[in-house]
Parts: sequence; structure tokens; C-alpha cells
Amino acid sequence: MTRHGAAGGGVLDWLLEESDAAARAATLIRLLGRPHDDPDVVAARAAALDQDPIRAILAAQEPDGHWGPPGPGYYPKYTGTVWQLMFLDQLGADPHDERVQRACDYVLAHNPTSNGGLGLRPAAGDGPPPPSMVIHCLNGNLLRALIGFGRYDDPRVKHAVSWAATRITGDGVDNWYRSGTSGPRFACAANDGNPCAWGAVKEMLALARIPARRRTRAVRDAIDVGVDFLLSCDPATAAYPTAERDSKPSGAWFQLGFPVAYVTDVLQVLEALVELGHARDPRLRGALEWVVSQRDDDARWRNRHAYRGKTTVDFERQGAPSKWVTLRACSVLKAAQAPREGSTQ
Repeated sequence: MTRHGAAGGGVLDWLLEESDAAARAATLIRLLGRPHDDPDVVAARAAALDQDPIRAILAAQEPDGHWGPPGPGYYPKYTGTVWQLMFLDQLGADPHDERVQRACDYVLAHNPTSNGGLGLRPAAGDGPPPPSMVIHCLNGNLLRALIGFGRYDDPRVKHAVSWAATRITGDGVDNWYRSGTSGPRFACAANDGNPCAWGAVKEMLALARIPARRRTRAVRDAIDVGVDFLLSCDPATAAYPTAERDSKPSGAWFQLGFPVAYVTDVLQVLEALVELGHARDPRLRGALEWVVSQRDDDARWRNRHAYRGKTTVDFERQGAPSKWVTLRACSVLKAAQAPREGSTQ
């Protein structure tokens, strides 16, 4: 592997093509270590606003900041408001763009529940979602996007962070719901009350975005619980608890893709653990080797879960070489091969 992870010169040149400005910006930041205010990053992010898929997503936005039917915006999948905010974040959309901030405002006006979590409504209607409809995957996905777009200091975001931390540890919580988060340690009704690894990954990715110096004791405790859970089995096997109707882990675990909605893949487990400082944990060896094994003959990764035909605009072709999956993989591999602090390598 090279110092850019698995991205050799030809792959790196491909990722940096100006014809895909969003991927170019993300590569400059994540593989080449450029700061967000680097002139090349700023220029690429500006260009990405005028290229699909970011251009198409923003073009479909209503003037008040939502997409599709008004309200909490979980439905329709995957063109409602919450999905567009998540996808804009995953694409590295410029947080200074007024349309991006308008989307943040809309979500913060419509998704918070009375207990602080960011929820969904199972049916159309006015008013906030009920607290019984907060689940870790959605709360984590929205938190990660909102924090990434500069909203961590908003009291509603901090309230949702507190919801996540206390529901993960269970400290001081006695209001669990059969229709949503049904217990501590990521228990979810959608997983027959078992801990849900998909939800765990999303919440860990959200909490990872909080600067370490600003993490409360509750957040640090929740991260400890989440890391322990994600390392409770070999991530390469994805042998986490499943619903009774499932005899084995979902196939989605082994279909690396982009964008990433509520499902999770093996690579995203690694992304969460890497962002939380566990890139060199020996328990990740099997998952890292599995990711490397998924490269094609051109040292690129293919998009096996592209959501083709389900999003506002297709991001990439199903089964084709993927800049975004390649970037995800190379970012993790780069972190895993980085010299340990204090090393003379």
C-alpha cells in the first residue's frame, strides 16, 4: 500500500479528476491532508455545487428547505428531506452554501421530539414525531450531518447528542418504547429488541464528529459502550445480533456502496472505529484484509449498493468502479497503516 492507503498514482489521479469535483475535494482532504480552507479544496467544493449529484439534489429543494412532502421527511425513501441532508453531507457539500443551511434549519424545526432525539413520523401529518419513533440509525445519521455542517452548538443538536449518549448507556433512562429504541446498548424494536449494529455505527460516526475536547462524560461513556459493542465480534463476519426472522447477517454488510443510508457495511464499521482512534486495533485485521480483497484488478472498488433509481439522481452505476467506495476504502487503509504516535517509521 502507498502512503495514501491503497491509492496508487493512477487511482489517485482518477480520484482527483476535475470532472467529479465533490470526489476531488474529498480526496484532497481525506487522502492528501489538505485543510478545508485550502484554495484547491475551496475551488473543488464550489465546482461541486454545479455538478450532479449535488446540483440535482439542491435543485429539487423547496424554498423553505425541504424535499418531497413537508414535515419530518423520512418518507419517501430515499428522496425525502432527511435523506437529502445525509447525502449532501456524505458528498461533502459546502457547509457555507445557503441551501445546505436552509436544509439544516428545516430538519431542526421538524425532527426533534419531546425527549430530544431526532425522529420520524410513520404517517403523514403535522407536528413533531413522537418520542417513540426515535431510532439510533436515523438519529445518528442526522446528527453526523448537522455536526458536519457546523450546527453542534445549536441547543437542539446538543439535546439530540444527549439523547444518544443516555440511550446508549441507559443511565437515568426509564422510558423505552416497543416501537423504537427499546432499551440500552442500541436495542431496537426493528431488530426484535436486540442491539442493532447498524444503529451503533451511525451513532458512533455522529459522536466521532464531536471534537474530543468538547465531549462530555456521558458522550465518552457512550463511545466506550459503542466501541466495545462493535468489537464484540470480528467486524469481517458482521455476526452481530439479528432479528429472530434472520438466520444470518444481512447481505448488505458485504455489499460496499455509496451513498450509505440506514444500512451499514463492513467498511462503515471500520470508518467509525478509525474516526474514534482505533485504526491500529489488531481486532480489525480481518475486516481490513476483507476490504483489500474487494479491490478489482485496477485497484479500485466497485459500487455494489448504489441505490440506483431510488435517489433524486443516480450517484454512480451499480457494479461499476466507484470513486466514492474507493475513497472510503483508501481513507480507512491509510489510517490503518499510519505510523503509531512516537514511531520512528
